[in-house]
Amino acid sequence: MKRLYINIIFLFLCFNSWVVVAQGQFFLKDKVSEKIDFEFAANLIIIPIEINGVELSFVLDTGVSKPILFNLTANDSLDLRNTKTFYLHGLGADGKIEALKSSYNRFRIGNAVGSNQDLYVVFDTDINFTPRLGVVVHGIIGYDVFKDFVVEINYSSKYIRLHKPEFFKPKKSKRWQSIPVEIHKNKPYLDGEIMLGADSKDVKLLMDTGSSDALWLFEDKIKGIVPNDSLFFRDYLGKGLSGSVYGQRSKIKGFRLADFNLKNVNVAYPDSVSVDANRIYKERDGSLGGDVLKRFNLYVDYTNRKLHFKKNHYYKKPFTYNNSGIVLEHNGTMFVKEHIKVPKTDGYSLNDEMNSVKIDLSFSHRMLLKPMYSIVELRKSSNAYAAGLRVGDILLSINGKEVYDLKLNQINEILHGKTGRPIKLKIERYGEVKTFRFKLDNAFKKNEPSD
Repeated sequence: MKRLYINIIFLFLCFNSWVVVAQGQFFLKDKVSEKIDFEFAANLIIIPIEINGVELSFVLDTGVSKPILFNLTANDSLDLRNTKTFYLHGLGADGKIEALKSSYNRFRIGNAVGSNQDLYVVFDTDINFTPRLGVVVHGIIGYDVFKDFVVEINYSSKYIRLHKPEFFKPKKSKRWQSIPVEIHKNKPYLDGEIMLGADSKDVKLLMDTGSSDALWLFEDKIKGIVPNDSLFFRDYLGKGLSGSVYGQRSKIKGFRLADFNLKNVNVAYPDSVSVDANRIYKERDGSLGGDVLKRFNLYVDYTNRKLHFKKNHYYKKPFTYNNSGIVLEHNGTMFVKEHIKVPKTDGYSLNDEMNSVKIDLSFSHRMLLKPMYSIVELRKSSNAYAAGLRVGDILLSINGKEVYDLKLNQINEILHGKTGRPIKLKIERYGEVKTFRFKLDNAFKKNEPSD
């Protein structure tokens, strides 16, 4: 069976103005729950979904109302049914984007089956998550899963479990807490509290498992929600359905959810031009993303409007930024020579002294295709830029480790290290191999770029 390899570029998508009608439900026969393992990349949950008999990978995104598929081509063998043109709106400055709406599709998630499912197909090739995730992703899905089940999300063990609502019983342990969930236009909203210096503010946040960031806040001078003018840097925040999203990244003193209080939390403030106030729920102050949500194991209960959660082993991990200033993408594959040991002959020779069998080995090699990573963005005020690295460089090794044996998230963990950590990169530039050394700096520093 042919699989679709449709790419996805950045880590945040949302829809803000859909009016949707009821469609087919998911059913789980003969079981009260279904466990599905997921892949975890850049704070995102990626689950396998079969659509009309084709196996695909989708980001589980509470911030979307309908399942979205990306980058179909004429060669992709997915049977789309009952199609018509549709327009979607999302964060970004370019307005709306054209899509194809397909109805009466059959979805399967584990043993949960949904018929008569709507699917929206976007043909914009700029919406491409896979290179920056380093994991193949074909689309995003949200409300269609959460409306029919109590969804358990176990970030610790990397699985979700779909529970039939009529059989679900909340945990009674004191480690578990519960808070109300407000459902507005098929999206979940939570009440939290942010600490900005000496002040605290109550905020209503979209619960957004499809965002890799910790918090997004909409700047509001009347409410006192503004960036720290001494601790920020400008950045590309992501790709919305309607264009690129830019803004400021900063930190806040704390974020409270129920009785849990997280310290020194990363926050992003999208530019107002990227936020269409007419399409945003007027009570909403921002989004609560994967870098906070992953610190808890969750039960998301849309039926009873409840979120049950407890902290897990991620809870005390610090919030980090990319202190290297380097953004990498998976950029195809390259041939790599791998050394292997092979017998010199097909026979055996006897070792007379030990009266044992001895096999003579020699080294040979084979050529294998391995993933290739290239620098696609580079902060010009960074030590990496000052050391001579440039956009377009192909990464070969990091601190002595060959990068083709690492996953992209493993490389990014190194680049998110502490200020002062030494980094050694071997890169290829126009066929020439070069080595660069630098120390991780501070993303918030205001150094002028070198010439």
